Amino acid sequence: MRAEADPEFAAVAERIHANVGRQGFMNLVGAELSELSRGTCTIAVERRPELLQQHGFFHGGVTAFLVDNATTIAAATSRGQPALTAEYKLNLLSPAVGEKLICRARVIKPGRQVSVVAADVFCVSDGVEKHTATALVRSRCERGRRRQNEKPGRLKRPGF
Repeated sequence: MRAEADPEFAAVAERIHANVGRQGFMNLVGAELSELSRGTCTIAVERRPELLQQHGFFHGGVTAFLVDNATTIAAATSRGQPALTAEYKLNLLSPAVGEKLICRARVIKPGRQVSVVAADVFCVSDGVEKHTATALVRSRCERGRRRQNEKPGRLKRPGF
């Protein structure tokens, strides 16, 4: 369901886009939130020398970052509340060689406290996607926790 068709989701999507814009590491890597709907998220990053390992492939840490971020955002869209990664299992299937890395996350099982989210990572080369990684993630829903350096009396929710 798109934000336009669901006013409640539109507010969640607006909050997520604002939070992504403030995320320093996302900006450092140059990743972009390219698709967002309830229970799903897609994040992509263009190839840059700083993101590659010594053999010219996207570094595994870039793949892990995309999985961590996309699955947390997907979990947050599912129930409309912030989420943080609690645990993940990442399988690197093949070297990520190409112009762009794309991570597509989808909620498998939403929960009040814990959601299970899957992610698949693809590397695009000459317009063709190659499946390079898959992950299963456990995301923890966060409610009313104080952020670091926040003044007492005002609770904000971490995550997305």
